[in-house]
Amino acid sequence: MGLLDTILGRTKPVKPNLDQLFALSGAALTLQAATGLLPSGRAGVCAKPPTGPSFEQMQRDIAALLATGSGPAPDLESSAADRSGTGSTPGSDVAVSGGATSLAALDDGSGMAGAADLTVRHAVDSFGYQWIVVDGGTVEDLVTRVHMVHSSLEDAGWSEQLLCSVFGFRPGPGVVGDLGSTGTSLFLVYLAKRGTFYPFAPTGRQQRNSELELRIRSVIGSDLPVESDLSRWFPMWDLPVA
Repeated sequence: MGLLDTILGRTKPVKPNLDQLFALSGAALTLQAATGLLPSGRAGVCAKPPTGPSFEQMQRDIAALLATGSGPAPDLESSAADRSGTGSTPGSDVAVSGGATSLAALDDGSGMAGAADLTVRHAVDSFGYQWIVVDGGTVEDLVTRVHMVHSSLEDAGWSEQLLCSVFGFRPGPGVVGDLGSTGTSLFLVYLAKRGTFYPFAPTGRQQRNSELELRIRSVIGSDLPVESDLSRWFPMWDLPVA
């Protein structure tokens, strides 16, 4: 902050601490103990497509980075062409199984890999927002890869395009009441520009269980920085991580 900012009383917003994402692992244990909700094994990062250069190459680079788990992101398009003689497409999945990495559209078209696999795919929701979706793995796996996506986009200068990340939860065996209702899902939403979380519990088409969301807030409040402004608990319809 410069001298003029100090004189005029202007302050720069504090950059959210991205490492707070890792607190989600503890919050997941708290949720399970208090409500019986378990991680669904799926998470997604939502970004607003930039108006400048194409976002697709960055998506491919991030997908390759997530597949390897560490190190610089290779050029996915050229490496895929080297292996198969064809270029990668935005709709391809990156499947990780036993440390081996391969690029292929899944045969069944479901977007899900086997229980031991971790799959990265791209999706566009009905509002035109881009999603990088991670399927499979533990909550720690999901958090690590979501953190990598955020970091990669920020390092590329596209932090303003980042909107949020969403982690799915579902009722475990024996859960009763509204938490155990058929089709009930819960999502913990991380607001990228504020570094805070809030629960979102959709119950149908553009319907949500606000009472349940407030209950979940009281459960996870000691583990996560929960967004205090309820007007920012935006509904997340048409989630590709559902």
